[in-house]
Amino acid sequence: MSRYFIGLTGASGHLYGERLMRALAALGHDLDLALTPAGAKVLRHELGVDAGPEGAELEASLPRWLGEDTARRVRVFKSDEIEAPASSGTAGIAAVILCPCSMGTLARVSAGFSSNLVERAADVAIKERRPLLLVVRETPLSEIHLENLLRMARLGAQVLPAMPGFYQRPENLAELVDQLVGKILDGLGLEHELGKRWSGELAGDPGLEGCS
Repeated sequence: MSRYFIGLTGASGHLYGERLMRALAALGHDLDLALTPAGAKVLRHELGVDAGPEGAELEASLPRWLGEDTARRVRVFKSDEIEAPASSGTAGIAAVILCPCSMGTLARVSAGFSSNLVERAADVAIKERRPLLLVVRETPLSEIHLENLLRMARLGAQVLPAMPGFYQRPENLAELVDQLVGKILDGLGLEHELGKRWSGELAGDPGLEGCS
């Protein structure tokens, strides 16, 4: 199985990162996890997970947050641990996923300015031509944001905005989250059963199965 790097930043949408880690671990993959200082604040605000100052206590929170099975597959690194494996192209990280990715992190990555481990991991993915998925979250988007997104797309990154779809007729928040996380897994080329696949039928017609 593969090892993936997950970066959590100060954007809203940490529920997506949580579900993604559980899904990857359930598929048998290992994870390296780091969050930015801003990410630690948003994680506490949105999910009630207290990672401590600068995320220093995140590892101790994993079993309660993600469950024992997922926690066993996660290695946690502080944002200033630039000596972490993901900082080197020789580490063999299969892909880097920033989920959620803030516009500030996007700007620094697009400029090649690595101020922490999350940004360095993305920089390494670009230079090694490995998959880089950016689950960006902001609205509305300024011209600066759009220019940075275009630059990243041209560099080969997959820009996957946190835009849930409703054509699959979700019945709850979990289904909305699964739909987006399923798109992330698709982007990684992984088989999964999250979300519903589009059947080719219009809404309201018999046979509607939705889509991911």
